Amino acid sequence: MREWNDALQEHIQDWMGFQLGQRGTRPDKTTPQETEMLRRLKRSLDNREATLLKIIVSFFPYRIHRFGKQENITYQLKVSRLMKIKQRYHIEEQVLHRMMKTHDGHLLIDTLIQKESLPAQKISTANQKMDRGFSYDRRAAVQYAEQWWDDYNPRYRTFTDNCTNFISQCLREGGAPMRGMPDRGKGWWFGKQDWSYSWAVAHSFRWYLSSSTEGLTAKEIETATDLGLGDVICYDFNGDDRWQHSTIVTSFDGNGEPLVNAQTSNSRARYWKYEDSTAWTPNIKYKFFRIG
Repeated sequence: MREWNDALQEHIQDWMGFQLGQRGTRPDKTTPQETEMLRRLKRSLDNREATLLKIIVSFFPYRIHRFGKQENITYQLKVSRLMKIKQRYHIEEQVLHRMMKTHDGHLLIDTLIQKESLPAQKISTANQKMDRGFSYDRRAAVQYAEQWWDDYNPRYRTFTDNCTNFISQCLREGGAPMRGMPDRGKGWWFGKQDWSYSWAVAHSFRWYLSSSTEGLTAKEIETATDLGLGDVICYDFNGDDRWQHSTIVTSFDGNGEPLVNAQTSNSRARYWKYEDSTAWTPNIKYKFFRIG
C-alpha cells in the first residue's frame, strides 16, 4: 500500500530537481503562485550569475488528519542551498511551514502556509528631541540574528508574524536604546507585559526608523549595496505603502549584495530582494536603513 510519505519524498525530489535545473522535474503539485516563485528564483540566480550547487532538505510532519483515504499533513521543511557567486560560497537556509493533501497515498497538492500580519499602526513623532546618538554594536546584533533566526528567545514574546519583533531584538542586543514606555504609540520599546507598535509591527517600525531623532535612530539610504552588517531593510510587497516585512543584513554575496536573516518565514543568508517569496509582486518597494 502506498503511503503519504512516499508521495511527499517524490514531490520534494522533483521540487529540488526543478531548482537545480534537472531535466524532467517540475513541481506540478505546488500552487501556480509558488511555481512562479520558483521560476523567479531561477531567473534571479541567472541575473546574479549565481550557481546553485546543492540543496539539502529535511522535513518533520507535526499534524496528520485522516478522512477516509484522504490525508492532510502539516509539516516543517528545512531547506539549505549551497550557492557560488564569483568564487565565493554561502549557504542560504529557510524553514517553511507547509501542508500537503493526499488521496490513497497520492499527492494532490502541496502548499505553503501563509501567516497573518499584525495590523499597521501609526507612531507619534511629536515632541521628539534632537539626536543624542548611541553606540551600535553591529557584531553583537548580527551574532544575535545568527543565533536566533530559527529559534525564539524566551526573554521575549513570540508573535505569529514575528519578523519585526525579531529585528527589534537584534537591534536591542546591539545596544539600541529603548524609549517611550508605557505609551504604545510612541517610541520603540518592549516591556514585560507590553510593547510599542514600532517594536513588533512592520509598518510602524518602518515609519519610526524614518522619523526618530532620539534613542534608536537610522539614516535612510538609496541603495542596498551601501548597507553594512546590522543594517535593516523594510518591505512593502504590494507597493501600496503598507509595510509588511523587516530583515537584518548579516553577510554579503560574491557580488557585494546583502544577505539577510529574518523570521516569520524563518531564513538565514537570504538574498535581500526576496524574489523567492510568494509575497513578492512587481510593485514591491524597499527602504534601506543604516542604523545609528
